[in-house]
Amino acid sequence: MANMKQQIKRYKNDNKKRELNNSYKSALKTAIKKVKTAVEAGDKEAAVAAYNVAASKLDASVSKGIHHKNYASRQKSRLATLVNSIA
Repeated sequence: MANMKQQIKRYKNDNKKRELNNSYKSALKTAIKKVKTAVEAGDKEAAVAAYNVAASKLDASVSKGIHHKNYASRQKSRLATLVNSIA
């Protein structure tokens, strides 16, 4: 553990931020999984709705600095391809 007051404060803030980032990442993974399960079930409407949620979460993670913009665009592209594969 740190000794100086500022280091202790930084340690507490870093832990809070790490937990918050982990919750954002977990929610994003869940949203992506919902898209994949809807596609596997063949439900176009549910897949589109889940895709919209996942895309907004991806954009939010980029704006918060959790993920890189290329990661988000790659994931959105892959999910869109999956959703469009349902005919």
